[in-house]
Amino acid sequence: MDKRPVGIFDSGFGGLTAVKALRELLPDEDIIYFADSARVPYGAKTPTQLRCIAKQDLDLLSSYGVKAVLAACGTVSSNTADIIESYPVPAMGVIKSVVKVMGEIPGSGALGVIATDASIKSGVYQRELGKLCPDREIIAVPCPAFVPLIESGHISPDDMELRDAVSASLKPMKEGRIQALLLGCTHFGIISEAIRQYLGDGVTLVSAADSAAADIASYLKDNSLTGGGGRLRFLTSGSPDEFSAVAAKFLGTTEFPGPEHVPVMEV
Repeated sequence: MDKRPVGIFDSGFGGLTAVKALRELLPDEDIIYFADSARVPYGAKTPTQLRCIAKQDLDLLSSYGVKAVLAACGTVSSNTADIIESYPVPAMGVIKSVVKVMGEIPGSGALGVIATDASIKSGVYQRELGKLCPDREIIAVPCPAFVPLIESGHISPDDMELRDAVSASLKPMKEGRIQALLLGCTHFGIISEAIRQYLGDGVTLVSAADSAAADIASYLKDNSLTGGGGRLRFLTSGSPDEFSAVAAKFLGTTEFPGPEHVPVMEV
């Protein structure tokens, strides 16, 4: 048993999907979540900036004595895997987890990948998925409009602005008749219903957040690191009031502690 907390971070609210998924798997774990909202979106940052950000975010959570860290951000995971995997505190990103799940989907139909600009440009999702599914077409599309909409609260499948963005961004997926879609940004799980309504029930959606949460839960159990009191602690570089309002929508409850503000870190 290890009662130290698990650390999770993302550029904003998207990583809360991983928090929610991990709590469902291991409800007794203590979790510290850092929402770097002052620097959202990470998807617009350069690779050099992302390397600096990854180290800063890992160091911040490490300073709270965490036993493991999940970089619940597809952009950071796809651009800084070496930094994450070599960090002194056990840490993992979302790429390997979600690609593994995606690669196990049977059939021969095309596979879709959506993520931020930086993730798609890195080519990591496409390369790793291609290794597992060399005979399947892979359609990768950046969706830069999604994160700003989600961060500003446009998450309902009935929201017309969101529906317009989904139809415009995912048109290549519908035209390509994909069999499954990899949600390579943890924010995207929040709008999965809007995506599902556009693509239809015949397309399997695979969430980076859910896949990574399952892997870090397995890691903790396999290494006898589980334990805690089920407590949550939130940190944000943005507005604490805004965090509380939007987080309530993401988590589906208002029963959580108010976030602590941390200074914005310069890149």
